[in-house]
Amino acid sequence: MDKPLRQTISSLLGRAFTRWPLLGLLWSKTARIAVNSDVPWAPIRKPLSSCRVCLITTGGLHLKTDRPFNMDDPQGDPTFRMIPAQAKQQDLAITHNYYNHQDADRDFNILLPLDRVNELAAEGVIGGVTPTHYSFMGHIDGPHVATLEKEVLPALLQRIQAERPDIVLLTPA
Repeated sequence: MDKPLRQTISSLLGRAFTRWPLLGLLWSKTARIAVNSDVPWAPIRKPLSSCRVCLITTGGLHLKTDRPFNMDDPQGDPTFRMIPAQAKQQDLAITHNYYNHQDADRDFNILLPLDRVNELAAEGVIGGVTPTHYSFMGHIDGPHVATLEKEVLPALLQRIQAERPDIVLLTPA
């Protein structure tokens, strides 16, 4: 299947799943979805006003100057993009054909509430934000799942740990 046709089909499916959620529900009944029952839970041990926050989204958000996520690979793009804490709407783009991101195109805070956490930090509600936040494409399948788990996530965790957040929030698309 050629690239424009595949992208058109992906975009139409994303819009259909958004418009008719039952279609997405039916698809999810047959989709191969990785399950991890060993997810650690780490309760917050200090006041929010002392906590630094890091954000991660699966919405395909990236700086316009960065390489877009690869929409040519039907199994997704397991890489991540770094987003500076001071990024503005005009600095960002979304490359993701598997959901309708029309509203997020107008306000990226729907995907990555960076303005909101910066406001909370300025008000003293939270202790601060990390200098960097992260974005994934969110549609990962086949051999890319192993790449994500064994290579990409360990590299991401090293970066996140270096910035020492107390809270990491995942905002799915």
